[in-house]
Amino acid sequence: MDHTVKDLRHEQAVGRENRARRALGVLVITALVLLAVALYSIAQRRAERRVLAKQTEQRAVPYVSVIHPTAVSGESELVLPATIEAYVQSPIYARTNGYLKAWYKDMGSRVKKGELLAEIDTPEVDQQLAQARADLATAKANAQLAAITAERYQGLLKTDSVSKQEVDNAIGDNAAKQAAVQSAEANVRRLAEMESFKRVYAPFAGVITRRNVDIGYLINAGGGGSGNRELFDLAQTDPLRVYVSVPQSDGALMRRGLQACLQLAESPGENFCGQVARTADAIDPGTRTLLTEVDVPNPTGALMPGAYAEVHFAAESAAKRLSLPINALLFRPQGTLAAVVGPDSRIRLQRLTIGRDFGNSVEVLEGLTPADAVVVNPPDALEDGENVVVRNSQPVSRHAAQDSRK
Repeated sequence: MDHTVKDLRHEQAVGRENRARRALGVLVITALVLLAVALYSIAQRRAERRVLAKQTEQRAVPYVSVIHPTAVSGESELVLPATIEAYVQSPIYARTNGYLKAWYKDMGSRVKKGELLAEIDTPEVDQQLAQARADLATAKANAQLAAITAERYQGLLKTDSVSKQEVDNAIGDNAAKQAAVQSAEANVRRLAEMESFKRVYAPFAGVITRRNVDIGYLINAGGGGSGNRELFDLAQTDPLRVYVSVPQSDGALMRRGLQACLQLAESPGENFCGQVARTADAIDPGTRTLLTEVDVPNPTGALMPGAYAEVHFAAESAAKRLSLPINALLFRPQGTLAAVVGPDSRIRLQRLTIGRDFGNSVEVLEGLTPADAVVVNPPDALEDGENVVVRNSQPVSRHAAQDSRK
């Protein structure tokens, strides 16, 4: 009986020990599972942080597209803006005082050299001329009497009827009277010349571009006083002078006799050709340009002074120049720049020297090479030395290429 109870108790103790071991195993396994889950969660969070940081870093670097400058043909003609001016432009002033009596030519009238333009009523000058002629007559009468007296005194001196002093006085008086005649004659010629100025003639052939006076207008000689304005503006319009500011880089192409043709927006398809007459032979330090004059015949009067025109020079440039679209330029306070991507994928802001403007593109004289990768549509915030990612290379647009070949 005792032995049976002992066995029962022993079995109960073993059971309890096994249950405790199983419970401990479950706890250990649960702890290990929880630890594994925690480690996995931590590792996953770290991986997500690394991915997020990498994506953030990648998104912080801007993506850009690049193009390469295209060469401008050396055979392209040189096209520059210009201003048409009259070959001779002159204001016509009066040379005598009076009132405008009549005018015969109005604005737009074409006149020949020596043609009468206007007449001036000069009553004061007329009266002065009449007085001067009367004074001349008096001086001639006095001179004639003095000559007769001197001649008689010289005859009386032979018979000692007069003294030598009286003869000398008579001869001196005759000389003074002759000088007075010459003075009166000079005064008459002066006033007659002034009176001739009452008729205003055209000094050269041309067109009246402005009439500034009307009948009854007070005229002062030389433009003084209340009538200090020109009577007419006269312009010689055949030929015409066309002044062009040629960039310094193209100044060496300008030579006398070089053909140049004008094109006007109001006359599409029509050319007015002339030749280079002269240059300033000096570069303007303010604009870095060479002032060039082109003389253009204008027999029909189709060209008008003061008009704007484009001058096409038949000149070929041997310099190697590049063309770049407008949307590849940056305009900063330091000048016109291009964002060039280097081999290290970093931005280099390159300052450019711009030549001709083709509309959609510009001519680059200095600052780029054909191998440079230039950012197209660069962001305004792009900075020098900034790292970028090149997405792809874009060719120059068809319109820009066409413009560069003009």
